[in-house]
Order: sequence, then C-alpha cells, then structure tokens
Amino acid sequence: MMRQNEPRDYITIQDDDGNFKEFAVEALFEMESKSYALLAAEDETMLMQVEGEEGDQYLVGISNPVESQSILDAYQVAVEEAPAE
Repeated sequence: MMRQNEPRDYITIQDDDGNFKEFAVEALFEMESKSYALLAAEDETMLMQVEGEEGDQYLVGISNPVESQSILDAYQVAVEEAPAE
C-alpha cells in the first residue's frame, strides 16, 4: 500500500534552457515492450521513456505530444481497471 508521506524516488532534470528541476517518480510502467517513467513536480507532470539496460538506464523525452497523451490515457485506464492494493 502506498502512503502519501512515504518517501519517493526523485530525479533532477535539466531543461533546454539549462534550468534544473526536481521531479518525483510517480510510476514506472511498461507498454508495448517499452518502459516509461511518470514524473511529477509541483506544477507539471512529464512522461519519459526509459532507455538502456538495467544498471545503465537513462530517460528520453517523448517529443510527440499525441503519442505522449495516448500513452498516459492508456496508463490511466490500466490504473482504473486494476487499482493498487
């Protein structure tokens, strides 16, 4: 069971302007043989693809907003159909 005050993993991302922002890792999931990370900060949520092998993984932004939204929509449906214990 996930609790609100339970510590989460955090990741710092540098944007195109060189600014750093800290995101909480909300979820890691797979869809169509690809791995994704759902990240959240106070004012934004971001979906990134996980690339590489275990131990040498990195995050890649999804440049197509339609693709990103369809993945988020499918993830939301999956969560609603199989809520966490």
